[in-house]
Amino acid sequence: MACAQTPAAPAPQPAVAMPNLPEETIIATFPDGTTLTMGEFKLLYAALPPNLQQMALRNRQEFLNEYSMLRDLTRIADRKKLDLDSPQKEALAFGRLTVMAQAAMADANRTVEIEDSAVEKRYAANRDKYKQVKVKVIHVAFLPSEEQAKAKAERLSAEGRRGADFVKLVRENSADETTRAKDGDYGVVGLSDGNDAVRMAVFSLKKGEISDPVRQPTGFFIFRAEEISYRPLSEVRGEIFGELQTEQYRSWLDGVSRDSQVKSVNPAFLGDAPKPPKSQP
Repeated sequence: MACAQTPAAPAPQPAVAMPNLPEETIIATFPDGTTLTMGEFKLLYAALPPNLQQMALRNRQEFLNEYSMLRDLTRIADRKKLDLDSPQKEALAFGRLTVMAQAAMADANRTVEIEDSAVEKRYAANRDKYKQVKVKVIHVAFLPSEEQAKAKAERLSAEGRRGADFVKLVRENSADETTRAKDGDYGVVGLSDGNDAVRMAVFSLKKGEISDPVRQPTGFFIFRAEEISYRPLSEVRGEIFGELQTEQYRSWLDGVSRDSQVKSVNPAFLGDAPKPPKSQP
């Protein structure tokens, strides 16, 4: 019976930390007398795929043994000049292409230069993107029915627009205890907050205006705009810099891709190979 049951998936193992040793510490000596320092291990670790990185830390002795064996096998291959034979020659060449291409892309992304004036210009042109509205809210729950809740919410919205004390309406009618205890204070809504219906309602308001009821899964919400402000440039400078950096890098990469397209291809080589989908304009 036990053998017939599906074994449970092994629990994920926690990540293992890098040993806290000085860079110059010798951590291993290979059979040929060559040593490996902690600093050299860190550089090697950074070049490993993620799965091998955890193996290198979790099974350190095993990793060092395998690494030593790889070094010995590579020396044997070098003595026999196996790097000049196919398919090793092509695999090494393609591996170099991949590594150096990734290095070129990383360098291009890292060295993008963005002027402060470009950041300031982007902020000025997209100031509404950083708009934020502080609001109060009345929550009308779907009780005893959605139809009755909607009618009540519409009545409260109309009363607020006619000049009724909004805080009093909150205290007497809001179903949300948390905001009711704070006289309806809902907080600040930004473009990345809430859902589309809430943002559309809130951002259409001027200071002091009251929204139509907004239907949500728990009931209807009525918002009043208390304050309208904009996140300052000092707060969003990093975000804008990242956007411009990404845009400039992508533009550079698109240019490289465009300029490196194959000049011509023999139709006989393509044969009946599936054609790639046409890019949308």
